[in-house]
Amino acid sequence: MKDLASHIMDIAQNSVRAKASEIEIVIDENLTEDRLSITIRDNGCGMDEETLKRVRDPFFTSRTVRKVGLGIPLLQQNAERTGGKVNITSEKGEGTVIEAIFGYTHLDRPPLGDVAGTIGLLVMANPETVFRYSHSSPKGEFHFDTEEVKAILEGLPINTPEIIRGIEEMIRENEKEIKEI
Repeated sequence: MKDLASHIMDIAQNSVRAKASEIEIVIDENLTEDRLSITIRDNGCGMDEETLKRVRDPFFTSRTVRKVGLGIPLLQQNAERTGGKVNITSEKGEGTVIEAIFGYTHLDRPPLGDVAGTIGLLVMANPETVFRYSHSSPKGEFHFDTEEVKAILEGLPINTPEIIRGIEEMIRENEKEIKEI
């Protein structure tokens, strides 16, 4: 995958397939520790112990339409290339947490990519799912929550093109304000 936003999309789509009603995406840029972390937490069906052991194997997938599952192995490879790692915890019936840690300034770290576009696509395709997105850097924090947006919309559908464009623009503007580098 060419950027980290693609990894976020892949994992969030896994969460949707796992019937998550709430998905939280957290990006933390910590320049002091030269670390970029991405955490995706869901309340989906979770994984049993056997599935959790095999989820890093590129030749394992729970999907029936293909025989490989490259998302987690590619994420892990990208993280490890930068001196980072991927932590996965999951409990059947409770949900899953995936944390990917990257060396922030490492030459091999993929760019963050279009996170605003990724969040917009996720919300558009899954309007019933609650998405929470937080991004922090040394310059500040930004939080986005579809429940808050829906309350403001007072019954208007969140996944109309105009609203999605507004969400993406709002996220992009807030991300600009907290970007360090």
